[in-house]
Amino acid sequence: MKKFVNNQHGFTLVELMIVIVIVGILAAVAIPIYQGNVKKAKMSECDAAMGTIRTSLRVFYAEHGRYPIFTGAVTGLGDSINIAPVDLSGKFFTTTDYSLESDDSTYTITCEKDDIFGTDNDRTLDQDGTFSGGL
Repeated sequence: MKKFVNNQHGFTLVELMIVIVIVGILAAVAIPIYQGNVKKAKMSECDAAMGTIRTSLRVFYAEHGRYPIFTGAVTGLGDSINIAPVDLSGKFFTTTDYSLESDDSTYTITCEKDDIFGTDNDRTLDQDGTFSGGL
């Protein structure tokens, strides 16, 4: 007698549904983690660029005994604090996203980008090294 051989290939509907559920669960866990890492990367880039500006302001203070009196975009300082536009350009922010308000003894550096931080949640750094705002 010949044995009946079942040569059917493929997946059943139940097996496919189980795979879809597993992929959905993995996506539900992975997407928020990825978004959180992107937010951290944006914040790190902003903080690093503001640190560059801060270092230049400290050098200016060491040379002149005061901070430059200035209000506006950091690019408006020109060569007085020796920051090249390439020093502040990154993946998420450009040179025009950073502004400075300073007088003889204090300063506040602001990183503004509405599509990243929102309209009322800019990231700032003051002369004491205090970061505030942001995501």
